Amino acid sequence: MDIISNLAMGFSIALSPWTLMLAIIGCFVGTIIGALPGLGPSNGVALLIPISFSMGLDAISALVLLTSVYYGAMYGGRISSILLNIPGDEPAMMTCLDGYPMAKRGFASDALVISGVASFVGAFLATIGLMLLAPLLARVAFQFGPAEYFALYMLAFCTLGGIGSNNQAKAALAAALGLAIAMVGMDKTTGMPRFTFGELHLMDGVDFLVAIVGLFAVAEVFHFIETHGRDSAIGVKLGKITVNWAKMWSTRWAMLRGSGIGFLAGILPGAGASLGSFLAYMTEKSVSRDKATFGTGNPRGVAAPEAGNNAAAGGALIPMLTLGVPGSGTTAVLLALLLTLNITPGPLLFTERPEVVWGLIAALLIANVVLLLMNVPMVKVFVHILSVPSWILLPGVTMVAFVGIFSLTGSSFDMLLMVGFGVMGWVFRKLDIPTVPVILGILLGNSMEDNLRRAMVLSDGDWTYLFSSPISIGLWLAALLGFVAPIFLRAVLKKPALPATDDMSSD
Repeated sequence: MDIISNLAMGFSIALSPWTLMLAIIGCFVGTIIGALPGLGPSNGVALLIPISFSMGLDAISALVLLTSVYYGAMYGGRISSILLNIPGDEPAMMTCLDGYPMAKRGFASDALVISGVASFVGAFLATIGLMLLAPLLARVAFQFGPAEYFALYMLAFCTLGGIGSNNQAKAALAAALGLAIAMVGMDKTTGMPRFTFGELHLMDGVDFLVAIVGLFAVAEVFHFIETHGRDSAIGVKLGKITVNWAKMWSTRWAMLRGSGIGFLAGILPGAGASLGSFLAYMTEKSVSRDKATFGTGNPRGVAAPEAGNNAAAGGALIPMLTLGVPGSGTTAVLLALLLTLNITPGPLLFTERPEVVWGLIAALLIANVVLLLMNVPMVKVFVHILSVPSWILLPGVTMVAFVGIFSLTGSSFDMLLMVGFGVMGWVFRKLDIPTVPVILGILLGNSMEDNLRRAMVLSDGDWTYLFSSPISIGLWLAALLGFVAPIFLRAVLKKPALPATDDMSSD
């Protein structure tokens, strides 16, 4: 009964005209920010904090505005991923794997609708989970120490072979390259530069946004120029734009599985939506009977990561509100906002400032409905991007990529580095080497190294500490099975999947 009364209090705050208007504005602005390559939710929220202060917003209003931007940006990241193979932010890169092939086959509207509904399901269930399970699930995060996190990251890298390539050796090579790039920069422990080759611009390391935009956006431009537009979604002939309800219904279990996995990943501090979307995709592929169709335009390959990354966005609020530990980069920005507003996150927040917590939860529930009603009808508008002539669209994409990176880093070196990553992505495409492991290596490499070092410090150099808990042992076994099993099963699994490809393409 306490939950119902608290939620009623939250809705009384969130349904005020002023708060409701802020939620709608935040959803709209967040969707645009998410769709623009390179910005992403954390940068979008950070850019809007000064604006919220200049408007003189109180604590609840500022939180409602910025969390609506957060959720909106998580929704919006899928748009450019599906239509142009350019992730709006790092969690959306998993959506590229099947969303862009669907667009190339003329099913862009189906992919956008499925991703929009999956985003709603993931975010809505995560918000319900935040409401019901926050104090309980916060304790789960305490069970994860450095050894468990290191094993979790190993699980991610060991299963990469089954995602982006039919050749695990190439996927392992790409992951190793990503980890090597992550090591570039100043060593946090010794303060010595590593692999910078005397270049001052590399002292801070390689920004993963530079790598993402280069490997996806710039490489796509190079590939388009080389092939003169063949094998691209740009300029594809689209039929009547309708919602394929049967296809969307067929992804319902993928959405639910992705939501649960993403929510749990979001709860773990530092894991974030990127790992949530990856694990959701990996799980969906592992339980599917038509594994070979993943990466060629399988709707479940769109639904699972979208539900996963949006559920992770909601799950990441739990450690922030209950422990004061941010679960992602964006919640770290929101934590800074709370502290600036003299609100101390922690277990006492639910009793001392219940109006803040429950007003926020109610606003998130409303924002999810607003985003669904806003995004699904706008599918027709989004899809028409593909009808823009390539001689207009490609220079536009290139300009957005360069302006986006320069506005974030202010460095011409980073723009050259982005072009270098674009060339590398283009070469990798010709050699059939997946680029997603490179991105994940850059994205997770520093956290993986930090947790390994913490584990070695805590154990005084004893490497067996990495296998010291039931959780870490389970993750290591899953990693071993995830790496070895596809080598023996790939030939067997491909055979029954061939008819499914034909069935799917006839939708």
